[in-house]
Amino acid sequence: MKRLVLTLAALTLAGGLAACGKKEPVAATEPGAEPATAAVATPAPAAPAASKGGDMAAMGMAGDAKMAKGTGKVTAVDAEAGTITLDHGPIPEAGWPAMTMVFKAGPPVTSAVKVGDTVAFDVKLQGGAGEVTAVQKQ
Repeated sequence: MKRLVLTLAALTLAGGLAACGKKEPVAATEPGAEPATAAVATPAPAAPAASKGGDMAAMGMAGDAKMAKGTGKVTAVDAEAGTITLDHGPIPEAGWPAMTMVFKAGPPVTSAVKVGDTVAFDVKLQGGAGEVTAVQKQ
């Protein structure tokens, strides 16, 4: 009980001190006062439209990497760019619905599959994106 009272007192004191430093706008009717100006809020830039595969960063995920599994069909492989495009089913661990999506992938993955293959895959989830780390043809 003592801890709660002390915590509330500290928060009240901190709030009161923070409010002391704020300047309130002065009404223009007071002698020698300048008219108060209102702050104008600037709207934030609109988020870019999601591509056909969806904007994975906008779907939100924790910043820590975690692993997930999925299944899907290979629709493109770009070994030079280090990417694989999969038309995959839902991936519950990431909160992703079924969609077509481009993933980062290393040479062991890009060399193991071709367009049209149905695969099960492991994906490392980090920062709203995924990297396919392993594939198994179905």
